[in-house]
Amino acid sequence: MADSCFAGKQAGLIFNIQHFSVHDGPGIRTIVFLKGCPLKCRWCANPESQSAQPELAFNENKCIGTSECRLCLPVCGHDAIQEDPETQKVRIERSRCTGCGECAAVCPSKALEIFGKYMSIAAVLKVVEEDSPFYARSGGGLTLSGGEPLLQAGFAAALLKEARSRGLTTAVETCGYADWESVEQVISRADTVFYDLKCMDPNKHKRYTGVSNARILQNLKQLAAHFPGRELIVRTPVVPGFNDSPEDILAILDFLKGIPGVRYELLPYHRFGESKYRYLGREYLLKGVQPPAKEFMNSLKELVQSFMSTRLSR
Repeated sequence: MADSCFAGKQAGLIFNIQHFSVHDGPGIRTIVFLKGCPLKCRWCANPESQSAQPELAFNENKCIGTSECRLCLPVCGHDAIQEDPETQKVRIERSRCTGCGECAAVCPSKALEIFGKYMSIAAVLKVVEEDSPFYARSGGGLTLSGGEPLLQAGFAAALLKEARSRGLTTAVETCGYADWESVEQVISRADTVFYDLKCMDPNKHKRYTGVSNARILQNLKQLAAHFPGRELIVRTPVVPGFNDSPEDILAILDFLKGIPGVRYELLPYHRFGESKYRYLGREYLLKGVQPPAKEFMNSLKELVQSFMSTRLSR
């Protein structure tokens, strides 16, 4: 996605700003979620993050019904909002929807909602700095997530630069799938980097995420070499049937042993975002897959600890 202009100023497409996070960098942090991602992971908890355009969501349970409310029907100039005679609620013809947001603006129950709006750097930091007292006490600050922040590299880098000038610590969560120029531009302004490494098997990686892992692996090696002082945490989401075998984790660890100073973490797959697929008119591809048991996750974490201890003792 090309960097955008909004009201004459550089802007980014944002789909959420989350306050008071303690798991995405040091201290208490505010996470700014940038929209657009080159990967289409089957387990993605933020499906609204994938498209690089504003996107209309519809929660049928919130819809008042067309017998009581018809405000959204006449405002759509593309006939994308239609009446469903069976449910007596509205339905979305997504092939006609432009994501303009006219319908969401008049929906009194918020059944219709637009994911993604363009915000200037000043507008984003105004929201982020609402929590400045907490940053000062905890060493927290701003974390960029997504989607994929590197897809909006110019905006992401400018936002991080301005945040640093205001005394905020900065962190980036990335899947690493971007050209090196974008990686260098953004990471040079980040104090902490969280880097997803999902699987070493290139064929399986492409089948489950839509892309090969070759660029991701190369960027990780290059990032570690170019920014040796940067805090680098590699994370793997453990997804049943995809990368949850000891062999999968050991293959990742074997790759990481050539990268000095890296920390490694395992994150359990969860289904928190499943309902959002329905709101976007999409199918959740891992329906029925259950999160890994706590005992199983503990066994994989013990495997990681054993591997890292052996590495350090050599």
